[in-house]
Amino acid sequence: MRIVLQRVSSASVTVEGEVVGKIGPGFVLLVGATHDDTEAEADWLADKVAGLRIFEDDEGKMNLSLSDQPNPSVLVVSQFTLYADSRKGRRPSFVHAARPEQAEPLVAYFAKRLQEAGLHVETGRFGAMMQVSLVNDGPVTLLLEKTHSS
Repeated sequence: MRIVLQRVSSASVTVEGEVVGKIGPGFVLLVGATHDDTEAEADWLADKVAGLRIFEDDEGKMNLSLSDQPNPSVLVVSQFTLYADSRKGRRPSFVHAARPEQAEPLVAYFAKRLQEAGLHVETGRFGAMMQVSLVNDGPVTLLLEKTHSS
């Protein structure tokens, strides 16, 4: 699984003119799955996200996690394009992205694990054309990845 994590002041996701998810300060998580991903990768990444220390303490150092923040929130947006292969030609290939019947329950499981970690979780709508709006805080943007070998 791959995640693009952005620390945000606020964020929302809209589908067909309707806001389907909205958060204040927290993380936007763009989540992609590949064919051999399992709940084990989702568990590892959920623990990583919940404990990642990328908020400033009183001395301005990144020592605090999302769990240390008041009303810790995440916006989870499934994004198969994280597994695009654009090495050849001009049109990316998505053969490494998990099929929807595998990816959708895995992303839902990941969101559930974040809730179980005490985070408020909002989501996009799987498979929909979504517009994601956010105010990146910092900016802080990280790429997280968990494969069977890592």
